[in-house]
Amino acid sequence: MEKHPSKERTLVVVKPDGLQRTLVGEIINRYERLGLKLVAMKMLVTDTDFIEKHYTLDPEWRRITGEKTIESYKKKGLTPPSEDPLVITAKILANLKKYMTSGPVIAMIWQGAHAVKIIRKITGGTEPLTSDPGTIRGDYVLDSYQMSDMDDRSVRNLIHASGSTEEAEMEIAHWFRAEEIIDYRLVQDEILYDVNLDGILE
Repeated sequence: MEKHPSKERTLVVVKPDGLQRTLVGEIINRYERLGLKLVAMKMLVTDTDFIEKHYTLDPEWRRITGEKTIESYKKKGLTPPSEDPLVITAKILANLKKYMTSGPVIAMIWQGAHAVKIIRKITGGTEPLTSDPGTIRGDYVLDSYQMSDMDDRSVRNLIHASGSTEEAEMEIAHWFRAEEIIDYRLVQDEILYDVNLDGILE
């Protein structure tokens, strides 16, 4: 039997700049207001091995990310630093490891209907400069690929959010043990998911 969309889960990590900007409460508020349910959360300081494993859970990540980056450079009329996707990604990964281990992060699991796509939509595009107004990145960050390239660092965009349900499952297992995830009922679940909206009127 197919799992109901309301049970979908996704990983969100508030990156070190999100904590330093004191935006954790705002980020959580945005997701809660949608009707998503927080089922796990912890603060931790990661190491470079943990972060490398996170970004390479998908064995195709290095190739795909490198190819997308090269394509992005060319669309902007710029010359990529290399035509080899793996050379590009090696640099990206080195910068990500430095960025993600620079301070504490907060890892969360959010559950609810279409959680992966909804979280990605509200979070905004990877580059804050081109993220839509109304998204978290569009409203709270002014960083750009141009600036991060000039400074030889990762773009500071506050949040990591899983890109697909398959990615979410791998990432959740990497960041959380099963016993750290709590199944519980929220009163609002009845309004969001009850088929007949029974029990409102007395």
